[in-house]
Amino acid sequence: MQLTKYNHATVVLEQDGTTLVIDPGTFTPEAADLVRAAAAVLVTHEHPDHFDIDAVRAGLDADDTLVVRGPAAIVEQLGAYDGRVVAVSAGDAFEVGPFSVQVFGEEHAVIHRDVPTIANVGYLVDGTVFHPGDAYLVPGVPVETLLLPTSGPWTSTAEAVDYVREVAPERAVQIHEAMLSELGQQSAARFLGPDGLGPVPIRILPAGESITV
Repeated sequence: MQLTKYNHATVVLEQDGTTLVIDPGTFTPEAADLVRAAAAVLVTHEHPDHFDIDAVRAGLDADDTLVVRGPAAIVEQLGAYDGRVVAVSAGDAFEVGPFSVQVFGEEHAVIHRDVPTIANVGYLVDGTVFHPGDAYLVPGVPVETLLLPTSGPWTSTAEAVDYVREVAPERAVQIHEAMLSELGQQSAARFLGPDGLGPVPIRILPAGESITV
């Protein structure tokens, strides 16, 4: 399976000619093009940096085979599109082409007590790649590749260290990094990796770069 990292939280997975896009958000200039090329879009939550509603709606209008999965708020905003947009929650599992997807978690991390908490889910794809959305969400199952958020108003270095230790992935790739400078990303990778307090290296992938997982 090929994993391609785009800006911030957007990740594309490709296998056997089928493409999944996770969290095509407004911070990703290519979001509309990525959605149009996908068989499925997985959305962790409704914040715009994870969910570019215009890009997803345009993809659904252009391709009557495209399917979208996300929390109920995503269906409320998009509409059901004849059953192609479906709400998911913790415990759900489904398949898209060669991909098998398991759903975990329920809530976005707390930003502040004055900010209402919204639904957030994480996706484990093929038992290999885990995207937690905006939460330090521990799936409780083995994870080979953890997509690790490193910036945002809800993140915490101390919690991130404990999170990586608890998930104990084979590798980690930094995501949700748009609020960090290049120096900040490198600092986070060192602090959260084995040169700091974490158990595994934290890889930084420039936008558009791919790895095999």
